[in-house]
Amino acid sequence: MSKRVVVWGTGFVGSMVIPEIVNHPLFELVGVGVSNPQKAGRDVGEICGLAEPVGITATSDVDALIALRPDAVVHYGPTAAHAEDNIGLIARFLRAGIDVCSTAMTPWVWPAMHLNPPSWIRPIAEACELGRSSCFTTGIDPGFANDLLPLTLMGVCSEVHKVKASELLDYTNYTGDYETEMGIGREPEFRPVLQHRDVLILAWGATVPMIAHAAGIVLDEITTTWDTWVTPTERATAKGVIRPGQVAAVRFTINGVYRGRTCIQLEHVNRIGHDAAPDWPTGHDNDVYRVEIEGTPSIFQETAFRFTDGSGRDAAAAGCLATGMRALNAVPAVNELPPGWVTALDLPLIPGAGTIR
Repeated sequence: MSKRVVVWGTGFVGSMVIPEIVNHPLFELVGVGVSNPQKAGRDVGEICGLAEPVGITATSDVDALIALRPDAVVHYGPTAAHAEDNIGLIARFLRAGIDVCSTAMTPWVWPAMHLNPPSWIRPIAEACELGRSSCFTTGIDPGFANDLLPLTLMGVCSEVHKVKASELLDYTNYTGDYETEMGIGREPEFRPVLQHRDVLILAWGATVPMIAHAAGIVLDEITTTWDTWVTPTERATAKGVIRPGQVAAVRFTINGVYRGRTCIQLEHVNRIGHDAAPDWPTGHDNDVYRVEIEGTPSIFQETAFRFTDGSGRDAAAAGCLATGMRALNAVPAVNELPPGWVTALDLPLIPGAGTIR
């Protein structure tokens, strides 16, 4: 039996997932919500750049979407920088008894993280209780690349001294805000938002305490590091040119300390050009997510997301589609769980039913 879903958001991720739902045997797209008034009233096929209309008109009318009584809303809304808007919208669906699977509020990957403000947690918990509904948040990082993958590999070890999950990506074609958030393209003296310890942990570090909880330990503390690399040459990007003397790569870590040593570590190395910061970690292939476990046995795993369909879409786009599909494919399992918060630790294996056809 197919699951009836509403998609909220037709941005980069949502516009890639919607065509996949249209062709999927186990999901039925019954509605699409948008916050942009210029998209409301248009066929979602046109919004997503499809050759044919889908026959569903995008709407900003939340009550109309609730009236469709979908099995779930798959929410591809904005980031936690728009927390109030996300909380208000998601809570409306939850109060109406509709499960939500989202990629927006990455701190919700682990709602128990101490840095999650109560004002971000309490309204969702109350909405779930009132509507007898569930809320699941996922992503690629934070998300399955640094929770599901390392936790699965830890499950075949007898002892783990350190687990490290890394994102090693070229941001040349990335069009998000890396100037203010990461300081890429800025002068080295500029202090970006994510360089602040608590902001960095809140935005990217939720899976550190999640892994600790799953392993049955309580961390002594969570620390961070931040490094930058300044380019000696001009570098062209999708957003313009980074000039000599400006930051063209950042490297940061979020470290779970237990008994005086780092046992859980998340690492990001984000570059403009694969040749940037040549002394920093790279993958065996470009643009990968890597898990390294020092233990018995030690394990090395590297995951690369690619399109091989001739479309020319890059690795970042492939990773974004994987993020969106993780949220969608989780819907049947989330529907079966008790009301409340859902994390990767609550879900069974999500094998991608209906993907082979």
